[in-house]
Amino acid sequence: MSDTLTEVQAVEETVVEETPASAPVAEKAEAPKPVEAPKAEAPKVEAPKAEKPKAGRPKSTAKKTRTVELTLTVTGTAEGEWQADLVHGTQRVVSGLVIPAIAVAKAAKELHVDIAEGIESVLEAARDQHRTRMEELEAELARVKAQLAELSE
Repeated sequence: MSDTLTEVQAVEETVVEETPASAPVAEKAEAPKPVEAPKAEAPKVEAPKAEKPKAGRPKSTAKKTRTVELTLTVTGTAEGEWQADLVHGTQRVVSGLVIPAIAVAKAAKELHVDIAEGIESVLEAARDQHRTRMEELEAELARVKAQLAELSE
């Protein structure tokens, strides 16, 4: 837009410079014309800026890099059972696939430290629960062995 103003000012200067060369009486009559002349010139200056549409294929609005939308959902229970669901776009590819806890832990470590810490805390809670259950079962097994020994005597 500054180029347009500069060109309009140049046209005004040209018209104003030509006016003093003419008769002084004509100067008063032609004074409004310099204002009108830039108005006529301004659209001509702006016209080249509007490009004509090129023949051929229109430009695509799509991004150059294509992305693939895959959603992997890994679900774990307090008992340490893990399942995976995979969705590609809107189509479900895999549903309810059982995943070993060690595989989930390894994958989490490969992805990111924050993910690994979150999953490790869930795995540790599952380990604690399994240890508690194992201790209960060992205590029950010891009681059953003791009762069996009493019956054998």
